[in-house]
Amino acid sequence: MNEQEQLAQLCTRLGAPPGQASVMAAQLLKRADQLAIERGRPREEMLEHLLRLLVKGSAGEVPADFPATQPPENS
Repeated sequence: MNEQEQLAQLCTRLGAPPGQASVMAAQLLKRADQLAIERGRPREEMLEHLLRLLVKGSAGEVPADFPATQPPENS
């Protein structure tokens, strides 16, 4: 089982439908690569960071280091 398949399996266990889980896994890997380049950090470290966000988000938690946002104003 390759890395993307493992991530898809994790996403499925966290509640994503199988088709969506596969897309999510590909996006996670792509974003980990992007962050590694942007921040000059190891790809594995960036993937770990994204996975922590994913797991906390699926549990309805907001990580302390996640920036707060404001809802859009109604015009």
